[in-house]
Amino acid sequence: MGHPFADPSLLRTALTHSSYVNERSDCDMPDNERMEYLGDAVLDFLVAEWLFGEYPTLTEGEMTNLRALLVREDTLAQQAHATRLGEHLLLGKGEEDSGGRLRAHNLCAVFEALVGALYLDGGMDPVRAWVIPLLRPELYRAMRDQAVRDAKSLLQEWSQARYHVTPVYETIQMEGPDHAKEFQVQVSINGKVWGVGKGRSKQTAAQEAARAALQALLQK
Repeated sequence: MGHPFADPSLLRTALTHSSYVNERSDCDMPDNERMEYLGDAVLDFLVAEWLFGEYPTLTEGEMTNLRALLVREDTLAQQAHATRLGEHLLLGKGEEDSGGRLRAHNLCAVFEALVGALYLDGGMDPVRAWVIPLLRPELYRAMRDQAVRDAKSLLQEWSQARYHVTPVYETIQMEGPDHAKEFQVQVSINGKVWGVGKGRSKQTAAQEAARAALQALLQK
């Protein structure tokens, strides 16, 4: 994580599952549930601050959607798995035997708890230094996918409102070897072609065609 903890007990608490505490009557240390709660709030703020500062053209709705994608359980569990946090969890025997180290809920919880521990130990700077590089590729994927959905949905909404029809996508050309094919797709409305796009998959080419069609229609 790149952060030497001034208070190592915070790190230990973040890695302690409730099952570990419950199975040990002599255990005087807390589990990570309160720290998870704090980390969840810190993550929400951090991602909101990051999106607001780096992407001034995003709308409130776009930022809200992107933040939800970045801090959802699946995303955080994937990051926890990639950084092998599950291997360091303190688990009770029952939780261990039932696959608790790979359970998405546990992985998400330990990620959030570690964010809380970092914040308590060093403030927002170490949290930013650890979290943003991990989530940046996820943000790029989410922004790309969001842009794709918006282009196709906007074209469909425009077409249905204006002509009461759905745009039709057609693959008009395929080039290259099997491992590096390039597709060309056109999109038409009421029989008239409005956009053509290219891509390494039919879906990507269709997305580009939708963007081209929107540009042509807006200039009409």
